[in-house]
Amino acid sequence: MQFIRTAIPEVVAIEPKVYEDPRGFFMETYREETYAANGIPQRFVQENHSRSQKGVLRGLHYQIRQAQGKLVRVIAGEIFDVVVDIRRSSSTFGKWVGMLLSAQNRNQLWVPEGFAHGFFVTSGHAEVVYKVTDYYAPEWERSILWNDPQIGVEWPLAGMEPILSSKDLNGKPLADAEIFEEK
Repeated sequence: MQFIRTAIPEVVAIEPKVYEDPRGFFMETYREETYAANGIPQRFVQENHSRSQKGVLRGLHYQIRQAQGKLVRVIAGEIFDVVVDIRRSSSTFGKWVGMLLSAQNRNQLWVPEGFAHGFFVTSGHAEVVYKVTDYYAPEWERSILWNDPQIGVEWPLAGMEPILSSKDLNGKPLADAEIFEEK
């Protein structure tokens, strides 16, 4: 596996080694010692799986307590995955990185605690699977406005209006959002 630091060094892209032959393919999607050696926690407590249709935009989500690190991958379709640094004391506060994750490229993205996360489905549908480092706690979940001009995410909308939940429609601009409390 290759672990590639992004423009925000704590956010890591992971390119697995894939063994393919006429029967199909095999790859490791997680190996505790290898991930730990590359700065990704050894303990995941929950795994989630979502399916969304083309044009769905989910995010930008985070928990202000029980913050979750997320190891994200796509098992069907393709998404544009986005991570925003919401650690107020960070030199990259308010900055974002984005990349395509797909069943075809099989890449993963490590989203550390203290970052908001979201994605936009670019294929007919997409299935996203992600491990998290703490349990989902709806009372601590918050949403930053997906199109906050202060952040300036360049979503690949191609002229379409994204399909949003009411929670995401009512996300707060970063300037007004409750921010992750660093330990």
